[in-house]
Amino acid sequence: MVCSACQEKINYIDYKQTDLLRKFVSGQFKISSSVRTGFCKKHQRMLANAVKLARYMALMPYTKAQTRRK
Repeated sequence: MVCSACQEKINYIDYKQTDLLRKFVSGQFKISSSVRTGFCKKHQRMLANAVKLARYMALMPYTKAQTRRK
């Protein structure tokens, strides 16, 4: 299986692109596995680090309980 990020020649996954990062996070805000995302090991590590940094910078919630209720 070919990595979709390698095909698109993505060299860096930015933690500020939360709309992109949410595609690779489950409903409970868990990071999806590489089998589900279709990323190679290198890009999966980049994705995980970007999600963790976005959580630390309060751009994304850690859990579903931390989301706003409307």
